[in-house]
Amino acid sequence: MTGQPPWEPIADEEALAALYGEPGAAALKKEVPALTPAYRAMVEASRFCVLATVGPEGLDCSPRGDREPVVRVLDDRTLLLPDRRGNNRIDSLRNIVRDPRVALLFIIPGITETLRVNGTAIVTRDGGLCAEFPVDGKLPRSVIVIRIRSVYWQCARALVRSDLWNRDRWPDISDMPTPGRMLSEASCGTEDGAAYDADLRARQARTMY
Repeated sequence: MTGQPPWEPIADEEALAALYGEPGAAALKKEVPALTPAYRAMVEASRFCVLATVGPEGLDCSPRGDREPVVRVLDDRTLLLPDRRGNNRIDSLRNIVRDPRVALLFIIPGITETLRVNGTAIVTRDGGLCAEFPVDGKLPRSVIVIRIRSVYWQCARALVRSDLWNRDRWPDISDMPTPGRMLSEASCGTEDGAAYDADLRARQARTMY
């Protein structure tokens, strides 16, 4: 590695702008305050997104996925995200009830462009709304209602550089740490990683929804 810490930070927005220059016209014009038909098509094709939230402790970024489109489009300014079963840490939900600002990144396998949505959200346990999202007879405990402030597509450079959808470039994962190993290391050995791994697939199947 070249250079030694502490590295000198860029001090302000003016210095940053001088380094990078002005964005192109297309980069600005693609941002709109509501879904266009093309943006809606991307949202409705996505079964996976990343949800970013902010709270007093800092930021959180959480993966969200479903069998069908991960969110439902209520109208061109409103998205509905059922909160499926998880680990009950509720980091994202806790953040939203304290600070409504959210961001979503929608990813579609095989497509190198992604879609970014910024807005505000509420968490509701409205029974009628939750009842609209059954899977295998099970309902979400809450639904995140997202009000769009801005939406735009992200250019393909990051996914092209990473060659993300090229299976021939996928890494060898045979030596990657298992969830149990990571749990054991993080807990300084107080959690049985081998036992966790042994039950993981069956537990996931039982608790998917």
